[in-house]
Amino acid sequence: MAMLSAPHYPIIYVRGYAGNDDEIEDTVADPYMGFNLGATKIRQQWTGRVVRHYFESPLVRLMKDFGYRDVYSSGLDVLGADLPPEELVDPRSIVIYRYYDEVSGALGDGRQRRMETFGEGLGALIEKLRERICPTAEEKQSFRVHLVGHSMGGLVIRCFLQNDKVSRPEVKALVDRVFTYATPHDGIEFEIIGNVPGFFTRNSADNFNRERMCDYLGLPEGTEKVNTLAGRFDPDRFFCLVGTNARDYTVASGWSSRVVGPFSDGLVRIDNAHVVGPTGDPQRPTRIAPRAFVHRSHSGHYGIVNSEEGYQNLTRFLFGDVRVDGELHVRAITLPADVQKLKEEGKEVRASYHFECVTAVRGAHWDLSRRVMAENSTVFRKYGELFPEKAGEHDRPLLDRPLLFTTFLNSAARVDKRRRSLGFSVDLGVLVPDYEVAGVLWLKNHYPGGTIFREKINLEAIPTAKEGEPWRLRYGFDSRTPNAATKEAEGIPADGALTFRIPILQQRRPGIDADLVLIARGR
Repeated sequence: MAMLSAPHYPIIYVRGYAGNDDEIEDTVADPYMGFNLGATKIRQQWTGRVVRHYFESPLVRLMKDFGYRDVYSSGLDVLGADLPPEELVDPRSIVIYRYYDEVSGALGDGRQRRMETFGEGLGALIEKLRERICPTAEEKQSFRVHLVGHSMGGLVIRCFLQNDKVSRPEVKALVDRVFTYATPHDGIEFEIIGNVPGFFTRNSADNFNRERMCDYLGLPEGTEKVNTLAGRFDPDRFFCLVGTNARDYTVASGWSSRVVGPFSDGLVRIDNAHVVGPTGDPQRPTRIAPRAFVHRSHSGHYGIVNSEEGYQNLTRFLFGDVRVDGELHVRAITLPADVQKLKEEGKEVRASYHFECVTAVRGAHWDLSRRVMAENSTVFRKYGELFPEKAGEHDRPLLDRPLLFTTFLNSAARVDKRRRSLGFSVDLGVLVPDYEVAGVLWLKNHYPGGTIFREKINLEAIPTAKEGEPWRLRYGFDSRTPNAATKEAEGIPADGALTFRIPILQQRRPGIDADLVLIARGR
């Protein structure tokens, strides 16, 4: 049996919401509650030939790639079976938290349970897993677990972690990392009626109402944004995968995606699918936990859980050895010559900008994160937000730079096994906005779809030969050195991280003067 060792701790999977009795019975009839579903994705090669991409499922891939196994044996769940003490559970186990068994008419009493009950049960499952894996007190001290939740499963995890009345602090301290797929961390929102009303109690749909969420998340009554971890868990150890494809969500014959709207995965709004944590800095009171955006719907065979993009983000976050945050530090964005002339004549000019960013791993046919205008997921900033010192009366100054992406790299999961370096690319675009001059849209010489800047930047992170020495970084602009990273970027150490600056300069009008800042940390 494998030894318990970081970062390959046991994984507990917490499934999402089952809306009615039939869905609950279908859920409990599946040993893996959907975590075993895969997909066959069709794509076209450069030759024109259509091939299939088989994604076996997260469960199967974790078993094949990282040596995990389930906890079923001869028709029994070994965590619940009466096994002799010497028969231990493998530390690299995947456990399905079957919280809907009690709600099922077939396996339970058919009665709905409160979220607090589900959270309490998760804590009890973690304790039971520790007992089965760690026979000695010394091993129990080093026990940790990863929690993975889909949709409402992420809220069950937060209820366990954040509610002081649920479980015990010493059990919560056993959680190493949390990963959520498409979780409505700030509730579910409809375009017409807003947040799910509190009187939607049938089948516990009020679990997505913010007032009810405040209650089971242990937040102060009246908290407006309920996606805060409130200091109960380190946001750097919490990852949110956000879906951006509403069209492929076919639940309720497509009515769900219609009433939720296009800025969603078909059920959860893009803006509601992440968590924040307090910083202690009054000027920047919160910071967003690591997240990635993928063009996937909320669930199904082509949904966010059963996707290569989801699996790659999951495993790189749980097992990766390098974290890279990409920020855009903008010094100046210039106006078109005719608009600039009007500004100099005293006309008020207003503009906003969309920043597109797609990150991908060298040699892969999938994206780690994808934020593009056509999928409603860009980083949006007004001019006054980018430059607070120049903010007008209509602008809301921000103190944060546009965070384009957070990527985790895993040297053990390199696509190209022949190279020690970790290669990835950043496709960066700054879109030309609609300019408003003296309160009127400026349409002269405006062509929709244009960009101020567009470039794919190839990056290669190179481990040094000597242990303890900082990694090196090469970069290259694809328009100049296609598919290559040739220039060395200087790494500046600070606060346990290396910061690299890559100049972004477009001198024509409109143009941009900025730095792509990469902040790399070991884990």
